[in-house]
Amino acid sequence: MNGKSDFLFRERTDRLREIDIPLAVVTVLMLAFGVVMVYSASSYNAELNYGNEFFFMIKQIIGCVGGLVSMTALTKLDYRRLHKLRFVLIILSAVLLALVLIPGVGMENYGARRWLNLGFMTLQSSEVAKICFVIYAAAYMSKNYGKMTAVRGWLPLAAVGCVLCVLIMLEPSMSVTMCVVFVMLTMLIMGGMRIMHLIFVLVPLAALAVILILIEPYRLARLLAFLDPWSSPLEEGYQLLQSYYGLGAGGLFGVGLFNSRQKYLFLPFAESDFIFSVIGEELGLIGCALVMLGFAFMIYRLIRIAKNAADRFGCYLSGGMAALIGIQVAINIAVVSGCIPPTGIPLPFISSGSSALVAFCGGIGICQSVRLRSHVSVRAVL
Repeated sequence: MNGKSDFLFRERTDRLREIDIPLAVVTVLMLAFGVVMVYSASSYNAELNYGNEFFFMIKQIIGCVGGLVSMTALTKLDYRRLHKLRFVLIILSAVLLALVLIPGVGMENYGARRWLNLGFMTLQSSEVAKICFVIYAAAYMSKNYGKMTAVRGWLPLAAVGCVLCVLIMLEPSMSVTMCVVFVMLTMLIMGGMRIMHLIFVLVPLAALAVILILIEPYRLARLLAFLDPWSSPLEEGYQLLQSYYGLGAGGLFGVGLFNSRQKYLFLPFAESDFIFSVIGEELGLIGCALVMLGFAFMIYRLIRIAKNAADRFGCYLSGGMAALIGIQVAINIAVVSGCIPPTGIPLPFISSGSSALVAFCGGIGICQSVRLRSHVSVRAVL
């Protein structure tokens, strides 16, 4: 009996070593940091509107618990099973995106329908769709890798991505649409898409982006505010200016944790889309740099998993997750710092939002499963 217990202990220890411990640690640290920053950014707003300064922090903790459960479950699940479920997952994504557009089913907030009310929680369908698209794209490319250099090879995958983008745009959510488009293009390049084909796709996409901006007055107003926010300091330019004030006040070392002034209702969405501005104000340039280094390290570990994966599917999965996290982080920070026009997209693992926490942690769990099964495959060969 003791021998059997020792064997099981050694087996569990070996499996623990095969998991990417640095990736797990940086993920948990990001989640914990997110809880602290969400409390700091939202405490005044929560006390004023909900009578409880911990309202958003409690929701964030619940989201983190759900995320850790998701990450653990998907680490234990053999990622190769997802290949068989690719059609189910992509159809589920499209259905969830379509459901939010139905009046009475989808929840409307600030003129957009992006959430489903499940009773015990709200679900942002686009967060599920992003992860499911990465899984579907990885499965498609691993199955058709020999044809990805030809238009007939990548066009069906691009068509599926475009369907999801159209559904997301109808919410409307141009920021998430941009994220999905960039992830799709990055994965197509990983799969072998030729540069000339990429240029062929980018030209109409750029023209379409211009058209989408021109046909919607609020998008055009945001673009003009981005070019000159001081021309409308109390309207379209207000949010960007407040973000500037927060980042500028932080200086090198910040004004101190919990000491932000912009969170006192000056900066809209301080706990979600613009939480990086609060980080800059409270922790300064040093704090912002450490956060970006944390994300860079996370993406590096995901790329390592992709490089050492046992098969193409695992490689594309991990590479796709790295692209998704990197692109969303880049868009969020670019918006907050005024490098691109304002658009709402959360900072992964840190911004308030349970759906995003569960989805991104699930993505990390899938990559851990790739890492675990890759080591098991190598050990079996040896």
